[in-house]
Amino acid sequence: MSNQALWGLDLGGTKIEGAILESRENPRVLHRMRIPTEADKGYDHIVNQVEKLINMLREASGMNPAQVGLGHPGTLDPITGHIKNANTTALIGKPFDKDLMARLGVPVKLANDANCFAVAEALMGAVPEVLPNAEVVFGVILGTGVGGGWVIRGKVINGRQGIAGEWGHNFLDESGGPCYCGRTGCVETVISGPALERYYAGLTGEKRKLHDISIRATEGNDPAAQQTIERLLKYYGKAMAVVINIMDPDAVVLGGGVGNIDALYDAGIAEVKKHLFNHRIDTVFLKPKLGDSAGVFGAALL
Repeated sequence: MSNQALWGLDLGGTKIEGAILESRENPRVLHRMRIPTEADKGYDHIVNQVEKLINMLREASGMNPAQVGLGHPGTLDPITGHIKNANTTALIGKPFDKDLMARLGVPVKLANDANCFAVAEALMGAVPEVLPNAEVVFGVILGTGVGGGWVIRGKVINGRQGIAGEWGHNFLDESGGPCYCGRTGCVETVISGPALERYYAGLTGEKRKLHDISIRATEGNDPAAQQTIERLLKYYGKAMAVVINIMDPDAVVLGGGVGNIDALYDAGIAEVKKHLFNHRIDTVFLKPKLGDSAGVFGAALL
């Protein structure tokens, strides 16, 4: 079993989670555990924590990994071999996979967290139940930030520059204002959770969480909340239509807190259709099934 078993780690800003799955064909969880990342202690400490968790899994399982998949913030630049665009800033500029391979003594496959979400939902989660023969899946993170990952015929697509799926930094509308990436009007500045909360606060002078804004919009007694959700749907339609026009996925899985808004699955789809290069929309939009397990399961499936 040790040769077939899949070992995955999900590295977050606050915790590292590890899991061993029985096999790709039967992804039953054999062991699962987590420890704190303690990223504020620096890069070397993060590497130490990864090694510590692998050793804990070795001890618990009595097995050794043939290789390890690891999901992380940011992207491993295929050209430089260093991490970029990570909000866990200690990783930036580091040859993370090489350092981990030297420490663990086995091959290490890295992917960003959105790609791990995408591959888990494509192979284990929402997609197989509805479209077992789906070839092209786009997994969306629509929350504090906006990201995504492509899975084509069961394989994560990273791209020449490691930025495949980064629709959150396509230009959408000037009204979004400046983005942390240095540009203006990115998708993330318009339809991320914080962007929508800022928009509502700009209308009302009140700070509310998006979940509350969404409820108030549904109840129909808060015009500013309704305007905020209408803005989300309008621009979501424009942004998602670009993605579908380019790659025409069989399915889109919407993860992240914004993806919990039910209107995205009816009125949102109608908005996408307005901008689609087709007279109908056959893309299947799905809610994720795996919850916070998607990251670590996807890492194992790498």
